[in-house]
Order: sequence, then C-alpha cells, then structure tokens
Amino acid sequence: MPVPDERGKHKRSLLREQAYESIRDAIIAGTLAPGEKLRDADLERWLGISRTPIREALARMEAAGLVHTVPGRSTVVSTIERKAVLDAQTVAAAMHALAARLAVPLMDKSDFTEMVSANKDFADAVSAGDAAAAIRADDRFHGVVVAASGNDLIPTVLEQVTPVLRRLESLRFSSLCGRQSIAQHRKIIECCRKRDADAAAEATRENWETLTLLIEHLDDD
Repeated sequence: MPVPDERGKHKRSLLREQAYESIRDAIIAGTLAPGEKLRDADLERWLGISRTPIREALARMEAAGLVHTVPGRSTVVSTIERKAVLDAQTVAAAMHALAARLAVPLMDKSDFTEMVSANKDFADAVSAGDAAAAIRADDRFHGVVVAASGNDLIPTVLEQVTPVLRRLESLRFSSLCGRQSIAQHRKIIECCRKRDADAAAEATRENWETLTLLIEHLDDD
C-alpha cells in the first residue's frame, strides 16, 4: 500500500497532548491567570518542546474558551465570563445526563465500585481543601458513567466544555459546594444500582447544575 508522506506523526501528537494538558491544568489551577500573555518562547522553555505542538495545543484551548488569540499579536488567558460558563454548564449537564441514561442498563458491579472509590477520594480531597485533587476525583467519578455509556461523541463534547467549568471550580472551590456534591454523588450511585436510568440522569443533571451557585458570583467581581 502507498505510505503517506508524513513522518513523526504519533510523536508530535503525543507532544501536542502533553502541551495541552500542562497548559490547561495551569490555567485551571490559576497559575496562568486571566489576562496573562502566553509567549511561545516562555512556553517552550517551560515545557521543553518545540513551538509547533505548543501552537497546536493553544489552538485547541482557544476552541475550549481557555485562551484568546489575536493573529500576529499575542495569545492571552481568557477571563472567566458568565455567559461562557453558563453555556458550558448547560451543555455539560445535558451530556452527563444523557451518558447516565445510556449507561445505567449497561453498568456492572465494577462500575459501582469505582464510583464509590472515586467519591471517597473526592470527599477526602474536599475535607483536605485540595481543590485539584477534588477535581481529579470528580472527573474520575463522572468518567465511569461516560465510559459505560458507550457513546464516543459524549466525551468529545465534554472535552471542549468541561475545562471552563473546572477552571471556575478551582478558583472558587468551597467546602460547602464540595459537601453537597458528595451527597449528590451517592444519590447517583444509588439510582444506577437500582437501574433507574431516568432518576440517574436527573440526579446527574442536578449535580452539574449546582455550579450555578458559583456562576452567580461572577458578576460580583
């Protein structure tokens, strides 16, 4: 068969993914603050990789609303805007609810065990005031249902909208919000175990819509 005239494709893809995750996580954590300029040379020194995968990663982040690029001028970390977060929340809640509805009939004991474990890690992180660990555990919890849904488009959509929400949670994470999510996670697990797809979907939607309490404070800044 003819071989495509492209070399190093997989290696570059890996570097692009690593660059995306590193810059994304720094923005979510607030290390790279809103309005901060992202200079290629600085990013190259920090990440230890070439400009091409970095630019590809930044283009992906712009699509997710994490950065804003002015062609020929600069790339800056986007501010957290109320409408953008509300839009992302609406889509995320709908996608996770759909995932739950699809997943419940297909889930097994191992899925429930993983959700319980993830929620315990989430609770421990909230108690310790570790927002980054709480976010990782929350991703893991909801990821069980998304994976079990069997719909490959759901994680694709969520990858675009979730970083904006995680950024808000990291900047404004509170123990009150965290404690509420622990109980909501337990309710989701219970509904899944009962094979009640509609109830699981509704409980999941309610869990994601609790972010409204954080979003409302954006106008106070």
